[in-house]
Amino acid sequence: MVKQYHKTATTLIKGAKTLDGKYYSNEKIFNEELKKIFYKNWLCVGRSDDIKSEGNYITFQIGNESVIIVRNEKNRLNSFFNVCRHRGTRICINEKGSLSKTIQCKYHGWTYNLDGNLVGAPNMDNVDEFNKSNYPLHNVLIKEWAGFIFICLSDKTENFDVFYKPLNNKFNEWQLSELKTIKQKNYIIKANWKLVIQNYNECYHCPTIHPELAKIHHFTSGENDLYEGPFLGGFMTLNEDKKSITKSGKFASKPIPGVTKPNLNRVYYYSLFPNMLISLHPDYVMYHTVVPFSPSECKVTCSWLFFQENNDKHNYNDAIEFWDKTNKQDWEISELSQLGIQSKKYTPGPYSSRESLLSTFDNYYLSRLNK
Repeated sequence: MVKQYHKTATTLIKGAKTLDGKYYSNEKIFNEELKKIFYKNWLCVGRSDDIKSEGNYITFQIGNESVIIVRNEKNRLNSFFNVCRHRGTRICINEKGSLSKTIQCKYHGWTYNLDGNLVGAPNMDNVDEFNKSNYPLHNVLIKEWAGFIFICLSDKTENFDVFYKPLNNKFNEWQLSELKTIKQKNYIIKANWKLVIQNYNECYHCPTIHPELAKIHHFTSGENDLYEGPFLGGFMTLNEDKKSITKSGKFASKPIPGVTKPNLNRVYYYSLFPNMLISLHPDYVMYHTVVPFSPSECKVTCSWLFFQENNDKHNYNDAIEFWDKTNKQDWEISELSQLGIQSKKYTPGPYSSRESLLSTFDNYYLSRLNK
């Protein structure tokens, strides 16, 4: 069943106001967010092409938890808590790398294969009843979806396929599994993670904060088909004289094969709770992952994906440089929001009709926090 699109201004919850300031600055609430949201929900941690070959790995840090994601000999991705089963030492300390056939703890040399099984434990043979099979690395749930990697730190969570059902086949035109990461940038933002998500979900600020973007699509053109629950978003229509969101307004690459004519003049923006933002253009896809560090700081990783067979004629930097500038504009205003919200004079203010997705984001966030 295809959901209807509704103009952004028509779905505002009556009387909706911004969240209380404590949700952006309180350490206790932040710790509850880690436990009830980030440790219990599916998190996007990267792309399958980040870990292309056997032994390639990345690590992902959220709160006090570190996870190893590695590709094994059978080309399958495995994920484990980054904790040695001997004395608890963190095993992999780099953000990415390549292993041979094993994962070894540098402390006492306990060694695991790429499926997490303990295969070497020096001088443990004389320990009564010691059996290597009892000490594998602790598994972390992992799922590949449309070329993206998701993990969940809890084994008591919603089934991924059930949870993500509203997005089944939704982005098929963009052939997400076939796209390749051309560029990735990391940003450290001195603002609460929710301010980044909320900022992404509205273009009310576009005329003042993003004058270049406002010349490419009008801030009132938004229409949303997902406007409640964990997935929010829809499309904005490009102005008639623009082909894509780039510095030149032209395509950065040939349109992705499969993108149909109606979508050649649209850009789709969706937020996937709790930490992924995805923007689908006619010629490329951009996505962000958001990782909180504290109530007032987070890390955002932005990646640009292109269809590689279009390499013969492209100007990737036309898109990358445009969005890098736009990202920095967003981060600056998010940091200023953080500073203002921390004031004793901050009180929740009314949402504009152009911010209807923010009120539904807030409601879903609170439902997960209070679950």
